[in-house]
Amino acid sequence: MNAQAALSPYSSSAGKTERHETHVLSVLVDNEPGVLARVVGLFSGRGYNIESLTVAEVAHLQGLSRITVVTSGAPETIEQISHQLERIVPIHRVTDLSLDNAFVQRELAMIKVRGKGEARTEALRLAEAFRARVIDATTESFIFELTGAPKKIDDFVELMRPIGLVEVSRTGVAAITRGPQAM
Repeated sequence: MNAQAALSPYSSSAGKTERHETHVLSVLVDNEPGVLARVVGLFSGRGYNIESLTVAEVAHLQGLSRITVVTSGAPETIEQISHQLERIVPIHRVTDLSLDNAFVQRELAMIKVRGKGEARTEALRLAEAFRARVIDATTESFIFELTGAPKKIDDFVELMRPIGLVEVSRTGVAAITRGPQAM
C-alpha cells in the first residue's frame, strides 16, 4: 500500500503545508443590534477561529463601534476573511493591522493567586517585576491586575502557575494603528 494514499485528508501531513499567522483585524461598524452576531457568524459559519474578540463604541455621535478580532490562518485565508467582512452591510472599514506591524496592542487581565508565606512573597515580587497591581487581597490570596501585550500576560500567568494560580480573566486584545492617520 502506498504511504501517501493512507493519509487522511485531515492529516497535518496531507496536501500542501500552510503558514499559519496570527492577525489582528480592526473592524469599524454601525453600533446597532445584530452586527456583532453577523461578524461572529461569518467566522463560525466558515470554520474560522476567533482567538480574541473585543467590541466597544468609539464614536457616539456617529453611532460607530470598533470590533477587534484576533484570528490565525494562512495569509490567503486572512485576506478572504477580510473581504467577506467588507461585504457585511453595516461595516464601514476592515483593516488588517498585522500587515505592516505599525500598531500597538494591549490586553487587561485579572489573575487570582493563592499563597501563604514564601509563595505569597514570591507572587508579590514577580508582580512588581511585571508591574502588576494588587487590586484585591485576603490573607490567603491576591488578585493582580496586569495590562500589556498578550505575551507579557501569558508569561506572568505561567510564572504564577507553580506558585498557586487559581484563575484568570482576560479582556481580549484592543489595538490601534501607530501614527497620525485613522484606521
